[in-house]
Amino acid sequence: MRRFLPDTFTILLVSTVILASLLPASGVFADYFGLATGLAIALLFFLHGARLSSDVVIAGILHWRLHLVILATTFAVFPLLGMALGLIPDWILPQPLYLGILFLCVLPSTVQSSIAFTSIAGGNVPAAICSASASNIFGMFLTPLLVGLLFSVGGHGGFSWDALEKILLQLLAPFVAGQFLQPFIGGWIRAKKKILMPVDRGSILMVVYLAFSAAVVEGLWQTFSVRDIAVVVVLDMLLLAIVLLLTMHGSRLVGFNKADEITITFCGSKKSLASGVPMASVIFAGQSIGAIVLPLMLFHQIQLMVCAVIAQKYAAAAAHRITKEEAEEAASPA
Repeated sequence: MRRFLPDTFTILLVSTVILASLLPASGVFADYFGLATGLAIALLFFLHGARLSSDVVIAGILHWRLHLVILATTFAVFPLLGMALGLIPDWILPQPLYLGILFLCVLPSTVQSSIAFTSIAGGNVPAAICSASASNIFGMFLTPLLVGLLFSVGGHGGFSWDALEKILLQLLAPFVAGQFLQPFIGGWIRAKKKILMPVDRGSILMVVYLAFSAAVVEGLWQTFSVRDIAVVVVLDMLLLAIVLLLTMHGSRLVGFNKADEITITFCGSKKSLASGVPMASVIFAGQSIGAIVLPLMLFHQIQLMVCAVIAQKYAAAAAHRITKEEAEEAASPA
């Protein structure tokens, strides 16, 4: 039953949304808080770069077929599914929430949870580390480009090429600086993971508070009903289910072994809240992004609960398989 309970970070996210709803940031305070949030985001991506070992990247590049499948799922299959959801009429799915789902579909994969679930399920962990990390690196370029393409095709606007420049300066530059210093400080940062975790989560909570504050001031909760939120939850679940089925069964059809199937399933089906919320604040700067990040926040919790169950089932199946093999060996004549 515990696997269905929200984790600490999810509880903090919900609490932040409630705080923003009751005490939204506005005026001069919002301006200064926005500046502090920008610095926190830069620090977050610097730490991402400093943690990622160059050896991991080099070792993982060799398994290029697996990485291509995961990247194609993340940046091609998901966006196509998101475009298909655009056929849903506005009276069922309001356009601002649809744009949030479309934005979700062009985001990179998660890093920590993809690797963790791959490890629990007995998958190819080195490949998961490489693929999840590569997804986030490519996402700094591909996500704003896909937003520009898909949003303009749909006539939704919301993107300018200046946003790509901001992504490069505010997110990629700190990441590259972290990578440059990784040989000197990477080991220390990885060893101090628990101490530095508040920086990771704190920066995301700051962006969420700022985003929802602006949205609440503009009437977010008066615009969308409980039914609207329920529709988003159902569509998030549908998206995740389709991609899980495609990655799980598709990887088998093209001949990947069980360990690689597990890696493709978890890395290909996830979307990163840690990268998505900061990217939204940069790409949609000057706009209300509460409705944009709301589908992502809901998807985040859904993917954690569902993938926890799937990882346990993979692990149980592997344990049963090993026990059966050991029993057969013991029963066979010497």
